[in-house]
Amino acid sequence: MKLFGHPVHQMLIVFPLGLLATAVAFDIVGLASSDPTWFLISYWMIAAGIIGGLLAAVFGTIDWWGIPANTRAKSIGLLHGIGNVIVVLLFIASWFLRPTPISIPGTLAFVCSFFGVALALVTGWLGGELVDRLGVGVDEGAHLNSPSSLSGQPAARRKLEERRAA
Repeated sequence: MKLFGHPVHQMLIVFPLGLLATAVAFDIVGLASSDPTWFLISYWMIAAGIIGGLLAAVFGTIDWWGIPANTRAKSIGLLHGIGNVIVVLLFIASWFLRPTPISIPGTLAFVCSFFGVALALVTGWLGGELVDRLGVGVDEGAHLNSPSSLSGQPAARRKLEERRAA
């Protein structure tokens, strides 16, 4: 799904990703400073990040349905989506495990959010693979079966081989 020629999912995802990662950073500052104000800020950033993540997920799901079946892009998109659902669930758990917005969260609340942000790094890489390597959502001639960017092989060579075979 696009708005003014650009994918909506890619425009929206920067907000929850930034909010949730910054919430973890503010939790760390709160722990280091023993100032509960940082936990209050983090609490509301997590709430906003969850809402933003759920909104971005709607558009990501619509985009995923549009990827042709039996392609590497479809598989990576599925891993990316499932991983991000888990990220949001971890932050939802962290949010509910915080007794009040101004109090110091318990260990499990921190563990959930810290694991959430670590997993978001992985799912973010997968999203980058979809967009930057495979061209999903940005290129009508996307390379939906290109090898991993970690393979050292160019994406275009695979596309050229597919054209020659056709």
